[in-house]
Amino acid sequence: MFSNGTVITIFGAAVAAFLSGAGSAIGVRAGGVAAAGVTSEKPELFGKLLVLQALPGTQGIYGFLTAVLILVTSGLMGGSGAQISVSQGWAYFFSGLPIGILGLVSAIYQGKVAVAAIHMTAKQPEASGKGITMAVLVETYAILGLLVSLLLVLFATKGII
Repeated sequence: MFSNGTVITIFGAAVAAFLSGAGSAIGVRAGGVAAAGVTSEKPELFGKLLVLQALPGTQGIYGFLTAVLILVTSGLMGGSGAQISVSQGWAYFFSGLPIGILGLVSAIYQGKVAVAAIHMTAKQPEASGKGITMAVLVETYAILGLLVSLLLVLFATKGII
């Protein structure tokens, strides 16, 4: 039977993975729709467009990594059978929120920037690097969310928060 702290910790890992993963799915879908339209007219641009479509998918990876880190450091993954207090559970839960929320929002907006960059690349194929740069700038905030989540997991593990 799970303790309340264990359940709260699992929810924290789930929030990190599910929210950022949902944002990535939305962003990658938007890029895919735009890229499919352009590729139907200009198949030679497929490689450049694929990079732009894939960029919003990284937030889901960040959320997944954070979820695994929460589960490993809390002792839930690896068979240690650790008992997690309610306060520790809340610390792990809040550790998942920064990447969960920032991953969700930044992936959606990165997808929108990627769509604009895909349209730009359709008109000026040599400008695809500029479009990639524009889309990557949005990801900066997902990376900041990842770093905050990682620090909070470290603090939760050490009992600092």
